[in-house]
Amino acid sequence: MKKNMGNTDRLIRVIIAALIAVLFFTNVISGVVGIVLLVLAGVFVLTSLVSFCPLYLPFGLSTCPKQEGKAA
Repeated sequence: MKKNMGNTDRLIRVIIAALIAVLFFTNVISGVVGIVLLVLAGVFVLTSLVSFCPLYLPFGLSTCPKQEGKAA
């Protein structure tokens, strides 16, 4: 898998995942909505760890900085 997530994108996803987890475990959000958001938070953390988001592929998106002048 080629990385398609930059550091800012990864940091934002981890912050959102942490916020969702805190809201879930303090019972601010609960039920089906809470579980769905908790799963989404897990996906955010996983994609941040591997620096790859499969949803970016069909749209041709990448938040990685361009690497210029890389000699062979």
